[in-house]
Amino acid sequence: MLQIKDIHKQYKTGDFVQKALDGVTLNLRDNEFVAILGPSGSGKTTLLNIIGGLDRYDSGDLVINGTSTKQYRDRDWDSYRNHTIGFVFQSYNLIPHQSILANVELALTISGIPRSQRRQRARRALAQVGLGAHVHKKPNQLSGGQMQRVAIARALVNDPDIVLADEPTGALDSDTSVQIMELLKEVAKDRLVVMVTHNPDLADQYATRIVNLRDGRIIDDSDPYIIDESEAAPAVHRTMGKASMSFGTAVALSFNNLKTKLARAILTSFAGSIGIIGIALILSVSTGVNNDITAIQRDTMTAYPISIDAKSWDLQSLLEESAANANGERTKDHKHDAVYADDSSFTQASTLTSSIAENNLTAFKQYLDDPDSEIQQYVGSNGIHYSYDVKFSVISRDPNGTLVNADGVDFGDDTGSMSSMMATKSGSMSSMSDVTAMQMSMVTGETDENAAPSSFGEIMPGESDSELISPVVTDNYKVVSGTWPAAQDEVVLVADQNNEIPLSTLYELGLLPASDYDDLMKRLDDGEKIDEQTIRLDYDQVLNQQLYLIPACDQYVRGDDGLYSYVGDDAERMADLVDNGTAMPLKIVGVVRPVEDADAANIDGSVGYTHALTDYLIDHTNQSAVVADQQADQTRNVLNGMTFSPSDDATKVADARTYVAGLGVTQKAQLAAALAAQAAQAGMGMGATDASADEEMMAQQLDAYLATADDATFVHIYDEYVSTGDYDDNLSAFGVISRDAPSSIRIYCDSFEDKDGVSDAIDQYNADASEQDKITYVDYVGALMSSVTTIVNVITYVLIAFVAVSLVVSSIMIGIITYISVLERTKEIGILRAMGASKHNVSSVFNAETGMIGLCSGLIGVGVTLLLLIPGNAILHHFMGTNEVSGVLPVPGAVALVVLSVVLTLIGGIIPSKKAARQDPATALRTE
Repeated sequence: MLQIKDIHKQYKTGDFVQKALDGVTLNLRDNEFVAILGPSGSGKTTLLNIIGGLDRYDSGDLVINGTSTKQYRDRDWDSYRNHTIGFVFQSYNLIPHQSILANVELALTISGIPRSQRRQRARRALAQVGLGAHVHKKPNQLSGGQMQRVAIARALVNDPDIVLADEPTGALDSDTSVQIMELLKEVAKDRLVVMVTHNPDLADQYATRIVNLRDGRIIDDSDPYIIDESEAAPAVHRTMGKASMSFGTAVALSFNNLKTKLARAILTSFAGSIGIIGIALILSVSTGVNNDITAIQRDTMTAYPISIDAKSWDLQSLLEESAANANGERTKDHKHDAVYADDSSFTQASTLTSSIAENNLTAFKQYLDDPDSEIQQYVGSNGIHYSYDVKFSVISRDPNGTLVNADGVDFGDDTGSMSSMMATKSGSMSSMSDVTAMQMSMVTGETDENAAPSSFGEIMPGESDSELISPVVTDNYKVVSGTWPAAQDEVVLVADQNNEIPLSTLYELGLLPASDYDDLMKRLDDGEKIDEQTIRLDYDQVLNQQLYLIPACDQYVRGDDGLYSYVGDDAERMADLVDNGTAMPLKIVGVVRPVEDADAANIDGSVGYTHALTDYLIDHTNQSAVVADQQADQTRNVLNGMTFSPSDDATKVADARTYVAGLGVTQKAQLAAALAAQAAQAGMGMGATDASADEEMMAQQLDAYLATADDATFVHIYDEYVSTGDYDDNLSAFGVISRDAPSSIRIYCDSFEDKDGVSDAIDQYNADASEQDKITYVDYVGALMSSVTTIVNVITYVLIAFVAVSLVVSSIMIGIITYISVLERTKEIGILRAMGASKHNVSSVFNAETGMIGLCSGLIGVGVTLLLLIPGNAILHHFMGTNEVSGVLPVPGAVALVVLSVVLTLIGGIIPSKKAARQDPATALRTE
């Protein structure tokens, strides 16, 4: 039962007020055919729209089966229309781009009916009105009567309680009108049908009740329905279920609409894609440049890893001191009343020597080896490599058969002018660690005893223990003859890109006569000009040269007295080590040189050996006789038999007697002269020592003097002249190395960002470490290209910002197109609202349309970009003169651009879609 209680409705246009309904009260039965008659402007359609929930009354109440609608909100009216009302319009109001089956299904879709049930019920409804054979036709393929039948089927498909027909025969001929009226009469047998018409004849013939309206009031009712209000229960507020259009339906409606305007949709999508194409091209080129920069960074960091040496310069303190001197902060403030000393040279020298920092690499290695340490996340693909200062000598024979030392050609000859030292050493300083070691040696005067020849360097190993040569090395060097080393006794000769090797190295390896080297050094020391010369060696001559390696520990030979003597500076004794098999034969198996444009030619020295040789030398030294004997008695020096740091005078006396007994004639004469000079200064005598006597006589006088000397004299000799050595120094000279204490550490990164991360991790390590465990190192690549990536990114962002303007314009354009679509589809909006679609559902329809345009724009933009990159890369390669940089659109970037396109078009369509949602359904249905 439907009750209309004192309904008032008026429309205001400026100051003009028109009453559409003026206190209308009407009770309608559950199943009757009610015809509402009246002249135009009498309020017929307004009353029908209020009953159908398309329009709102100003006052009164509409009661449906005891449910009051006074407190209904929009969603309640939507549910009411969807579940209770079915509309039949004079102009049919079918959606033209949908099939008649889809038109009928629409009401069920909004009700949330599953697809299979929707299709079945829609077909049945169309069959009931005689259109079962036309389900796939579009509305424009039907006659007027057929379209009205579709409208009736749509009104009935949801089995509503009330069917509202607004001039259902107004656009039909007489015969068709009769057919439609017969159909409505049949419908009215089991539900309420309310029809508005201007045709009183049809009303009299088919309606069971006729209500006449004039000026918004009921003037006549042929069969009024009177209800005793005192017996009826009061009306209450209740909702009538839920109506909701699925997203798929919204997409289908929009897609079918776009198909009817396909050309416009394609042009709009292409226009929207222009900005996407611009950004995609910029992103592609930027990605290609950044990929190339990343590769350059990786190669650069491979060539210049973060190197941490056991001894390193404290560069920060040096820079601070230098800046202070430059700014005049060290200028002394004193009067000009006398001569004052300028000690700046001493303080600067002190600053230099005090800036040498010793790093505890043992503790730092433990930190690096911890897989959970912070630094691990920044370590690159080449990992962390530890270097050890293994000690060995390499000897060979030159073409004349002369024994040659790889460390300076001649044995035991460390003298020479600065020019000769520069000539022989400059070619072998190939790494920053070598340069640092040389600088520190010059400052402190300390040398690394028994160090390996400077021309020899370890080749960077691979990640696994079995990989002797890293791919980084093989990628940056070309084997010009022979092969890479595959064992511990194999080495390669490393030439530069001109196939040249330092001349001094060729002499040291015995490939050229030692006599020529001696002559060359003499001429250099004499200041003669050395003319350039071309010296050519065949590969076979190089590969056939036999080298011999003698570990430092094997250069200490045990004598009959059980003590060891050093033979490394004695050519004959070193030759004996070769002859008796102590020396390890080394084979030159290849000659390599850097490839063209090599980024990481990082083999230190002119002769490269593998990590296998390093491991062999460490193990061999630890198992050698001299090391074993020294470790067995850590208080006694195996080189001279003396006690390390004796604690009593008796031991000093014994060691002093041993020391003197082992001196030669010349050394005794020198000791005698020194003792006589000290005695003269002290006003004492040591016997008849004649300063003009020869060495033999002085030696005899010393022996005679010491034969009767007391213990105090021998203690004095011990303190002044005897050096017993140090246990740790001995082991170091023998070449003993712990794998836990590397001499240097190289940390390889893949980018400058990772390098900064490693630096930050080291800073954090230093913050947590004790003072003696802090790490000091020099970052030699800190200033190299550190801002290149940032610059490229900034340029990219600026270009994208310019191109983004076109995206904004595209969004505005799409908003305008969507607004036009809203105007074109206003009646469709009214149809959807009449069937119970909410404002949100209507908004979703247009959002789906703009979203599809945005999706097409994004896909077109990405597709066109990929096509443009083909000739674009060819042009890029031509003008850049290299194939290293190629534009490439990353997949995540492409996806992001498509998403961006969809989002921007959705934003552009927000205002039009909101306007569509706010459309008044009754007004929208009257739009043509």
